[in-house]
Amino acid sequence: MTIHTILFTIVFNYLSLLLRCAVKINIINPNTSANMTRQIKQAAQQWAQTTTDIRCVSPDAGTPSVETCQDEAIAAIGVMEQIRAGDHAGADAHIVACFGDPGLDAARELASVPVLGIAQAAFQTAQMLASRFAVITTVPKATTFTRHLLRKYGADAQCAGVWAVNMPVLALEEDTEHTFQTLRTQALICIDKEDVDAVVLGCAGMTDLADRLAQDLGIPVIDGVSVAVGMAEMLVQRRLRTSTRGIYAPVAPKPYSGWSAPLAG
Repeated sequence: MTIHTILFTIVFNYLSLLLRCAVKINIINPNTSANMTRQIKQAAQQWAQTTTDIRCVSPDAGTPSVETCQDEAIAAIGVMEQIRAGDHAGADAHIVACFGDPGLDAARELASVPVLGIAQAAFQTAQMLASRFAVITTVPKATTFTRHLLRKYGADAQCAGVWAVNMPVLALEEDTEHTFQTLRTQALICIDKEDVDAVVLGCAGMTDLADRLAQDLGIPVIDGVSVAVGMAEMLVQRRLRTSTRGIYAPVAPKPYSGWSAPLAG
């Protein structure tokens, strides 16, 4: 066997291993903001394994931000459409990249692979890293949604509270330095007054500020997008999937009509 043959064999086996290990993650930004979709993709790629293929998408129609009950209902339809498209594209896992986790349960019922919500991923990470954490979100109305999710996911006992910085989602990207200083000020108040050990950022639009805040504050600052990517990679590598018993059992086929027809099982 020549040296060229040996080298070819080594390279071929290595590339084959990479292909077998590659993880395809379909990240869904439930709003229609192209800038936020790009930001989410950049954050995901920063922390993903080099062999992970990140596909970041958003609905063709819907709301530019998700901040109300009506927004969440509309966004959930877009999530379902992109779950179906991601499954067809061969995704190994899906991530719903909105802190309200809109449509998460329905997505798990629909998808053939694991589906993660960034709020649930962030809360579970905070529970592992701190005895007491704070959630900093955008507008006051979002605090109610967040408290509901904390109770649903069993994380409310360790959460000191949810604070809004009174900045709409789309305003977060208008002046990054102002956004950073606003989040920093609120985080310092939580550390001083509430004695928290970690901070969870309650919006995907804050993802690019997590590392800088952590370095400045000296405590874990958790961004749901990056931790969800790591969790998704682990679930795929361990070949773990959503249970097909109980609430996430596959739905019996039924005829859907009109715009909902493509979502039929």
